[in-house]
Amino acid sequence: MSVVEQFNSENESAIEAFSAAHRGPVFTPADAGYDDARGIWNGMVDKRPALIARATGVRDVVTSVNFARDNHLPLAVRGGGHNVAGNAVVNDGLVICLEGMKDVRVDPARKKAWVGGGATLGEVDHETQLYGLAAPLGIVSETGVAGLTLHGGMGYLRRKHGMACDAVTGYEVVTADGRVVWARADENADLFWALKGGGGNFGVVTTFEFDLYPIGPEVLMMGVMYPIDRVPEYLKVWRDYMAKSSEHLTSNFLVWSMPDIPDFGNAAGKDVMIFGGGWTGPIEEGLEALAPLRELETPLADLTGPVTYNQLQTAFDPLFGKGQRRNYWKSLYLNSLSDEVIDFAAPRMMQKPDPWSLVAIWGLGGAHMNVPADATAFGDRSSPFLFSLDTAWEDPAKDEMATEWARGFWRDMHQFSNGQAYLNFPGLGEEGHDLLKKTYGAANYERLRDVKTKWDPKNLFKENQNIPPR
Repeated sequence: MSVVEQFNSENESAIEAFSAAHRGPVFTPADAGYDDARGIWNGMVDKRPALIARATGVRDVVTSVNFARDNHLPLAVRGGGHNVAGNAVVNDGLVICLEGMKDVRVDPARKKAWVGGGATLGEVDHETQLYGLAAPLGIVSETGVAGLTLHGGMGYLRRKHGMACDAVTGYEVVTADGRVVWARADENADLFWALKGGGGNFGVVTTFEFDLYPIGPEVLMMGVMYPIDRVPEYLKVWRDYMAKSSEHLTSNFLVWSMPDIPDFGNAAGKDVMIFGGGWTGPIEEGLEALAPLRELETPLADLTGPVTYNQLQTAFDPLFGKGQRRNYWKSLYLNSLSDEVIDFAAPRMMQKPDPWSLVAIWGLGGAHMNVPADATAFGDRSSPFLFSLDTAWEDPAKDEMATEWARGFWRDMHQFSNGQAYLNFPGLGEEGHDLLKKTYGAANYERLRDVKTKWDPKNLFKENQNIPPR
């Protein structure tokens, strides 16, 4: 008998009482819908919870937290289920699934939005764009708002308006003892600070209150593709261009293999390098500003042009379908993008382990960097670039090869880094506390431990990139 079967057998009456008190459905391994409910975005993750409780409201979340705590069950929280580390599910424990809590309420006069913990980026954009407003979220619309925001959240608005966590003015939280509290700058301020980058360590966030900014409805998308052998030269061009660019432009330098479909013109089926990004200022001004990157030579393909903001936000969606591929993503902030860094990295960027794998350099700066390290738990923001290995493949036989390629490249790039990572791309989080201490910085890490000790002294919320209580 498996651990799950034994738990369900020995606790049948308690589970029945829990299910009766929980308004949303509760799945056990014997129930139809269990396999669908436990599936998440990363096809490499295959965990079997004892119970999956799909919450319909805050009361259900409280019921689940109390049940997990009182029955000593490992507890995981699933927002969008998009995290590559697979922390949204847990073996032999209880998963609180927030997918039934997707409400998005917008106050256009105050430029505010209240977002349920199970909402995706696309669901927020759908509502806010009705009023020509947006929150600074990520770049794949199917991503869950909660997971993205709790570890920072970088998207097309990061240089103009900062990260997702910077726009949050309040969090509704179910704590480890089953209370419901609000965390704001003037209410539970320690918890408010910790949730701005500290992850899911402190409770279940059931509502996010966001500031919104005037964006769209029309913006400019940049997607210029050149042959992959231009990486060593054109990465230096892009670096120099970004140093002088407007904060209306947010751009990534990408190395990828284009699907063999007509939409990509001469780039179809080829390994390419891409100047990608979005421009949120006046369209004509943007077209003029982007011309230097579009005219280096005749591109293999150039998708640059006006689109709606929602189209920009969904442009990457087809590449990141749920469960379609196996994924291992690592990241590292770079001290600079000097010629030495580029000359070292470029050859390996061009030798990806699989056509689905993507190597990216994220241009930072602007509002993203204009926040002191101690102002939010997220920590130091002085690095001008983020190096990201979005390693993806389909064949399980490639698991070891693909992950080792990413780990090796990531380790070798440390000579150009302070060792900090973007914790939404942590691999499987296998470096544990060492990575967290480097990323948060010593002072922020110790402060986070203080907050953890106050709000979750028994470490109920530990199925994450865990900060242990004292």
